[in-house]
Amino acid sequence: MVRALWNGVEIARSENTIVVEGNHYFPDADVDHAFLLPSDHHTRCPWKGLASYYTLDVNEVLNEDAAWYYPEPSEEAMMIKDHIAFWKGVEIHED
Repeated sequence: MVRALWNGVEIARSENTIVVEGNHYFPDADVDHAFLLPSDHHTRCPWKGLASYYTLDVNEVLNEDAAWYYPEPSEEAMMIKDHIAFWKGVEIHED
């Protein structure tokens, strides 16, 4: 089981994460979307494609652009389609 916590709250839990470049990508269905706010921020990975971001809102504390996903990943990265990864202080626990 892998869990993602931020600001003392579990925001994702899954037995089916995919690890890419050291990051756990959680299936979208295993992430609590109540804590996600859409962001206008985007970055481009040379091999995965264009990443979109979410800001976390946990107990009215924001963590800007702390979650990312690839809405239309490249063919090489299709395994992370419909998956979300975290950073910026989000704790990942492998139980």
